[in-house]
Amino acid sequence: MNSPVWHPFHQHGLGEMIPEVARAEGALLHLADGRILIDGISSWWVTTHGHCHPRIAAAIAEQAGRLDQLIFSGYTHAPAETVARGLIDLAPRAENRDPLAHVFFSDSGSTAVEVALKMALGTWHNRALDGLGPPRSRVLVLEHSYHGDTIGAMSIGERGVYNRAWAPLLFDVGTIPFPVAGKEQATLDGLEAACAAPETPACFIVEPLILGAGGMLVYPPAVLRDMAAICARHDVLFIADEVMTGWGRTGTLFACEQAGIVPDIMAVAKGITGGAIPLAATLANGRIFDAHKSQDRSRLFYHSSSYTANPIACAAAVANLAIWREEDVRGRIATLAEGIAQRMSELARHPAFAHPRQCGTIAAIDLITPDAGYLSDLAPRLRAFFQERGLLLRPLGNTIYLMPPYCLTAEQLDGIFAALIAAGDRFGVQA
Repeated sequence: MNSPVWHPFHQHGLGEMIPEVARAEGALLHLADGRILIDGISSWWVTTHGHCHPRIAAAIAEQAGRLDQLIFSGYTHAPAETVARGLIDLAPRAENRDPLAHVFFSDSGSTAVEVALKMALGTWHNRALDGLGPPRSRVLVLEHSYHGDTIGAMSIGERGVYNRAWAPLLFDVGTIPFPVAGKEQATLDGLEAACAAPETPACFIVEPLILGAGGMLVYPPAVLRDMAAICARHDVLFIADEVMTGWGRTGTLFACEQAGIVPDIMAVAKGITGGAIPLAATLANGRIFDAHKSQDRSRLFYHSSSYTANPIACAAAVANLAIWREEDVRGRIATLAEGIAQRMSELARHPAFAHPRQCGTIAAIDLITPDAGYLSDLAPRLRAFFQERGLLLRPLGNTIYLMPPYCLTAEQLDGIFAALIAAGDRFGVQA
């Protein structure tokens, strides 16, 4: 029987089979037909501690029987208050930088980014009303970025097949070149020039340390630190999109920590609940909050959704925060990152692979092939190849990446890399 479900990032016209997953535990997905897959990408980068973590599942069940949903405009609840305070306690800190002190809840990474953009532009709009300078609306972005699939998030992402059909809806941005190794100064010079332009930008948004859907491109913490410093010098708001990079993926709780910076605004999602249920948040410093605080109701921050700070989702996040405080999550991350690094060094010697790169528990490598475009049939053939070998991996064109949950065992990691070697043997063009 044909399913009525329209799946994301899936071309139904190709007739590819869509397996049904019946249950999950730890790093494993159990299919309805009895097969088992190792989840090598944390089910689209969200699952951190493992699927169906007992502490998070118990918190969800308990909260569902107490308070399931509440309008968050004019009301609050304990799970949201606890999560907000926990996020502020864990947020990056640095001397001589205003701390992130306010939390605005939403329900997806794209929305958290949209909120960040609206906060930034709203800040300059309201400051102009107070006679503190002209309003600002120009947004700067990093080349090859991806920030989501809503209109604002698409506007600040790389233009191409992802968003070509909706080009008339997208607003113009200024693009700063990606800091390619050896050419980092071109990025810094480009940002300096853009910030010093007669039309001072409102903000600059980046994925810190590693770009996700743009190809798992990595750049060093020093460049992130220098970009933040340039923005601070020109009074351009610095936004960190930590939706993918947060919650330990890059080796630290937040990627910004490695550069010793505190953004003016930071978007988080995905692993905020351990990946169990949707929740997102946008953190802002006092300057952003105060620009919207007024006795004039017309200047309030006009954004919400029906499920803002849903109590069940917040309860899951409370449990996740407790896991980070009480368990050796950082130790697991360090062990996993070391295991990946050892195996990546071996894989890099395979003649069918090039450009190995790693940032914490995220690793990527390019398969040498003449069929390397995003729209080629290589990626779906690789997905099917890995599925046959008991793996959930989702290559980006010819870029194969890993982003596993932190509970992954050494044996499971060995299985993943054995499949990668087999993929190189099968699909690669040996240099």
